[in-house]
Amino acid sequence: MSDLRQKLAELAMSEAAQYGEAKSKSVIGKVMGKYPELRSSAKEIMQIIDTVIDEVNSMSADELQPYLPVKKAKAEKEVIRELPPLDNTDLVVLRFAPGPSGPLHLGHTRALALNNYYKNRYGGKLILRLEDTNPNAIDPEAYSMIKSDLEWLGISADEVVVQSDRIQLYYDEIRKIIGKGGAYVTNSDAEEWRELKRQSKAHPDRERPSEVQLSEFEALLSDGEGIVVIKTDLDDPNPALRDFVAFRIVESEHPKQSTKYRLWPLYNYAVAIDDHHLGITHVLRGKDHLNNTLKQNWIYKYLEWDEPEYIHYGLVSIPNTNLKTSKIRESIQNKEFSGWDDCRLATLKGLARRGYRPETFLKYWENSGLKEVDIKFSWQNFNAMNKDFIDSDSRRLFFVANPVEFIIEADEALTKDAPWHPDKPEWGQREEAISSGSTIYLQKEDVNSFKEGQDIRLKNLCNVTVKGNKLIFAGMKPQKGSQILQWCSSNTSIDLVYPDGNVVKGIVEDNISELDGATVQFERVGFVRLEGKKAFFLHR
Repeated sequence: MSDLRQKLAELAMSEAAQYGEAKSKSVIGKVMGKYPELRSSAKEIMQIIDTVIDEVNSMSADELQPYLPVKKAKAEKEVIRELPPLDNTDLVVLRFAPGPSGPLHLGHTRALALNNYYKNRYGGKLILRLEDTNPNAIDPEAYSMIKSDLEWLGISADEVVVQSDRIQLYYDEIRKIIGKGGAYVTNSDAEEWRELKRQSKAHPDRERPSEVQLSEFEALLSDGEGIVVIKTDLDDPNPALRDFVAFRIVESEHPKQSTKYRLWPLYNYAVAIDDHHLGITHVLRGKDHLNNTLKQNWIYKYLEWDEPEYIHYGLVSIPNTNLKTSKIRESIQNKEFSGWDDCRLATLKGLARRGYRPETFLKYWENSGLKEVDIKFSWQNFNAMNKDFIDSDSRRLFFVANPVEFIIEADEALTKDAPWHPDKPEWGQREEAISSGSTIYLQKEDVNSFKEGQDIRLKNLCNVTVKGNKLIFAGMKPQKGSQILQWCSSNTSIDLVYPDGNVVKGIVEDNISELDGATVQFERVGFVRLEGKKAFFLHR
């Protein structure tokens, strides 16, 4: 081989290995740039370039593999984004405390991710506390669903606490507060009690002796009526902080405790008691809890306890996303959703079913930080992060929506040679023999734009000419300007399910039997997760 031909061939093979085919104009430009001394041989180059290109483009991927350019490792500077440090970190004990009204959803993951981050950063402890003191707002299956959601996220709770197992502790501590004159029992009309608070006036029951209050409290445990109220400052300029309810009667049966208890603690009281007894050192939560923090401080004051460190971050809005568990449950009961893992839902089970990676949730919220300013959740950024995790592990497949049947005609058998992944040659190829007379399926949207006699290219196969319902072989060499289409030869039907519930029927390559449950990329469509005869759309 002449020196000139050798140089042209090497550059052409490098281009074909990198981009799937070599083009004459591109190779000529490269040879002129790399070998300026050959510019005087332009005429000779033009005489042989087409022959060289044809020979190179007929080579297999394995033959071209040695000519893939070696990527130079970039000396990238690793950027470590750290959240602000905590104060008093000799001992760090944190808690994630959802109510078991259903499984976890996207909104829960912020607090969970932040608490998990600081646990790992300081070698601390993370407690999962299931706040189930409202018998009317409990899904019995949620106890296990929440634990499985944490497991899916790769987060390990060092301890699991169920509040309804701690009722006697709450009773013991309220007795102490009542004994100190810090709480009272009243059976007054609720609106009358609220109106007095609004006027900064004390209800008559508020001033009764502690002995009377304790007696009234014990009556509530059996058959008495009323509420237990924590005393605060009735002159507080914020009406929400004036006297708040610590206990109320709920006669409904509890999923775990049955009818053992009728007097149940409310949120602010139970949280304060548990945070102390569980040794919580740092409380991370949204600034919508600022009033709650001030209420809980009254509990600490009466019981002479040291308060934990409180960190309040800004609120987050998640557009076009239903996170109301009660509404979701109602919709499931009404058969509007198939279950908690319906792909239209932003529950972790629904998002996992679509193919999101657990790492994405943790990274997104860690990057969002702990600032007090409110933020808006970005699906675009979230999806971009998720793509970084899944792209290199996702095999490629052809998907044909609303397929239209054609017959291919060729003088000899053809072979599809498509990579499982463009950057993973070690994964091999999706090879398929196509004989003359075989059925080829094309997408209806593409077919509607065809003109009789039009030349198109079947991706990773050959060129064909459209004649009625036939595709006539028209050569192997890619033609400039030809439309490149995905296709399928097997009628393996699958439903592509979008997050809005829209379903597109189509067919997919028949080599997916071992990919059930995997996230793959439907070329020119997007990433999907395969599940039986369904493919749940993830994102592009």
